Amino acid sequence: MESIWLTAFIVGILGGVHCLGMCGGVVGALTFNLPPKVQAHVYRMLPYQLAYNLGRITSYMIVGGLFGLLGASLTSLAQFLPIQQALQIIAGGFMVLLGLYLGGWWSAIVMVEKAGASLWQRLKPATTSLMPVKNLPQAWLFGLVWGWLPCGLVYSMLIMALSSGGAFEGAMVMLAFGLGTLPNLMLMGVFVFYFTRLARNLRVRQFAGLSVIAMGCWQIYLALSVKVA
Repeated sequence: MESIWLTAFIVGILGGVHCLGMCGGVVGALTFNLPPKVQAHVYRMLPYQLAYNLGRITSYMIVGGLFGLLGASLTSLAQFLPIQQALQIIAGGFMVLLGLYLGGWWSAIVMVEKAGASLWQRLKPATTSLMPVKNLPQAWLFGLVWGWLPCGLVYSMLIMALSSGGAFEGAMVMLAFGLGTLPNLMLMGVFVFYFTRLARNLRVRQFAGLSVIAMGCWQIYLALSVKVA
C-alpha cells in the first residue's frame, strides 16, 4: 500500500500541469471573486485557497473510499490477488494514457473526461449559488463541489483506488493524490497568471507526461511481478 500511496502522491505533483490547465479558469474565478480586502494581501488569500483545496480533497477521499469499497466487494467474490493485480494493471494503463495526454502526444483520455461531464453539469449550478465566496466554510463547500469536475487525472487515480483493497485504503490513495496536487493549485491561487503560462509550456508538459508514463509502467511492472499462488 505504501507504494501505491507514494505513486498517487507523485502523480499528483507531476500531474500539476494538467491541474493548472484544467482548473485554471476555476482557480482564477475563485481568486478574483474574493472580497477586495482579501485579494489585497497574500496572507489573507491563503486560508481561502486552503479551504477550497481541502474541500476538493474531501470529495476525492469520499469517492475514493466508495471505489475502494467497490473493489473490495468485487474481489471478495473470487480470489483476491489476481483481480487486484488486474485492477492495478488497468490503473497503470490509465496513467500511461494520461502521460500521453499531458505530453500532447495522444488525447484518448479526454473521452473519459467527457463521460463525467453530465454529472458535472448537474452540480455546476451549485457553484454559482456559492459565489461570491465570503467566508471559509463557504470556500470549503465550493471546493467540495469543485472536486467533481471531470478530470482524467482523477479518474486514473480512482482506478488505483479501486485496486487498493478497501474503503479506507481507497480514501488514502485519493488523499495522497490530493496532497500531491495541493502545492500547484495553492500557488496558482495566489500567482494565477504566471502558473497558467507555466502549464502551457510544451517542455514542462512533456516532462510531466514522460514522468507519469514511467510511473504507470512501474505500477504495471509491480503488478506483474507478484506471483499468484
